[in-house]
Amino acid sequence: MTPDLIVLADTIHTLDSHHAHPLQAVAVSGGVVAAVGSRQDALDWQATGTRVVDLGSATLTPGLVDCHIHPVFGLDLTIGVDLSSASTLEEVRALLRTEAARDVDWLRGWGLNPNAFGTVPLHRNVLDDVSDGKPAFIRLFDGHSAVANSRALAVAGIHGRYEFEQASEVVCDSDGVPTGFLIEAAAMELVQSHIPKEPFDERKSRLGALLRDFARSGLTGGHVMDHSDESSALLQALEDDGELPLRLRTAPWCMPGSGEGEWKELARTIGTGGRRWSIEAIKLFVDGTVDNGTAWLYEPDLYGQSTAPFWPRPEEYTGAVQYFASRGIPTATHAIGDAGVEHVLDALESLRGLVPADILRGTVHRIEHLETVPDDLVDRFKGTGVVASMQPTHCTHYSLADHSDNWSTRLGAERADRAWRCRDLREAGVTLGIGSDWPIAPYEPLPIMADAQLRRRSGAPEQEPIAPSQALSALQALEGYTSHAAKAAGLWDVSGSITVGKRADFTAFELDPLTADPDEFAASSVLGTFVDGEIQFLLERLA
Repeated sequence: MTPDLIVLADTIHTLDSHHAHPLQAVAVSGGVVAAVGSRQDALDWQATGTRVVDLGSATLTPGLVDCHIHPVFGLDLTIGVDLSSASTLEEVRALLRTEAARDVDWLRGWGLNPNAFGTVPLHRNVLDDVSDGKPAFIRLFDGHSAVANSRALAVAGIHGRYEFEQASEVVCDSDGVPTGFLIEAAAMELVQSHIPKEPFDERKSRLGALLRDFARSGLTGGHVMDHSDESSALLQALEDDGELPLRLRTAPWCMPGSGEGEWKELARTIGTGGRRWSIEAIKLFVDGTVDNGTAWLYEPDLYGQSTAPFWPRPEEYTGAVQYFASRGIPTATHAIGDAGVEHVLDALESLRGLVPADILRGTVHRIEHLETVPDDLVDRFKGTGVVASMQPTHCTHYSLADHSDNWSTRLGAERADRAWRCRDLREAGVTLGIGSDWPIAPYEPLPIMADAQLRRRSGAPEQEPIAPSQALSALQALEGYTSHAAKAAGLWDVSGSITVGKRADFTAFELDPLTADPDEFAASSVLGTFVDGEIQFLLERLA
């Protein structure tokens, strides 16, 4: 063995159960792990030309992978002023006034939390007098809705109700006049299509900076829950320039109204890509969000909403899943409400007998979000092989223990008490991938891992935990970003642990994620990231 790189650290968590004794050294050759052992072993491995990185008292783990992100789609979702810190309507309006004073053609904003509006309805009038005569398009935090002002509606020619192939809506008042509230992608696109496009080079620059920030935060990979032709062009351009610092596994959308012709074209893209990015799954939606009243629930929410699926004919969703699964193509379905989760499980269980057993065993299917589910649905996961992909900070950032937030109020106490049942799913033996859903919530993985243990915002000890029985252990939180992330992508044989023959993707921490106080861990530093045994980020003092 002639390693290219040796990494030393006082603590190494391999997440490989075969290693019982303490390890402090990893050798890398040709982008894969060549050996693991002690510092003394490393002296024997070292050869002429081997680079040695000594991280000192650091902790090294398999590389962190965010199981649900939108880096390219997020470029559109994060244009304009960030409203995520605004907790009142006046704070929202003040930020928009300042943004409107800039020399821009459109007033844009994102991250708007509906809790900031209190009992005031989402309406174009809220924007009209702060937009300085410009058309305004403001996205809510969930990415599934937006508010447009009167000028923007006029530019887009929106004067009344629309019919869509999916569960989208141009919300209108009792007289049929649009309020400016646009729900789901098809409705938002009516306005979005009129906003000038950002130049490719600017988007490439912004994406490159974002991915470098991802690496500095500790990420070595991500499951991207969207893809487009532009995504391919941007990712390949960055890779050609040597500026793709993490692995990205993407999934284009399959939407209502499509049929076998469109499904065939999507299937043809599977496996295409570059060195560190590739299209590997299909993303579907079976419902929307609780906050918008577009989740699919057994019983209506407080306002009589969230009773319908995203696919108006849900049997067509099932048909799409069967089409892809029969070809060995993984699927990931957005399902937030209990009825939505049940329908996805029904669709996946229908594959038995339709899909050859070897194909079924070798293909991973996932459900994304699972925000509120009863006991019987948790039990149905047992033994199915279906993966759960969840975002702990959706709980800790946007809901409250006293149920006074919009999400909980809509659901009522019983369903709100079923919030993000991470621990129950783990105890049921379910693979649980963890992620951020950036830009819906911040991407930094250390605070997310801490929040998963605390069931409140890290760094906010005064906050009451939300359903604390659902807290993950420190090991389960780390597994959600490493071993379970690999299993959620069907990649456990090549990644997710520091094992000889697996990819040399590592994250180095200032504090040990398994023993540090969660609040302290959330505020601590990432010391470095490695992908294919190549340094993507390393603190200057360690370089």
